[in-house]
Amino acid sequence: MQIVRTIVWVLLLFALLAFSFFNWKPVEVQIWSDIVLETKLPALVIVAFLLGLIPMWLIHRTAKWRITRRVNALEAATTRMAAPKSDAPAATHAPAPATSPAGTPRSDLPPEPANPVDPEPKSPR
Repeated sequence: MQIVRTIVWVLLLFALLAFSFFNWKPVEVQIWSDIVLETKLPALVIVAFLLGLIPMWLIHRTAKWRITRRVNALEAATTRMAAPKSDAPAATHAPAPATSPAGTPRSDLPPEPANPVDPEPKSPR
């Protein structure tokens, strides 16, 4: 990919040099009614190109920087959530069963409702 980028830059430079060679003529640019700038045409074209390129390049770099920061923050948050907490004690025993060893329900648990209600009714599609 680097070779393609280099070839494109070399071709652009060659086109700019050929344009400069064939259009090396003085031109007058009237900035205000009393200010006139006399310059060569290739210099005017290069300055106009840079005036259009630099702001767009800065916007591109700023957006890329913001997106990179956002991706890095999201990745850091994901790794923090996925990593086990070192200060939490490890579970060494299984939770107590809901029934006693004899198979009868435990009396310290609240009774389960006969018809539990779905908290979010499903809409038909």
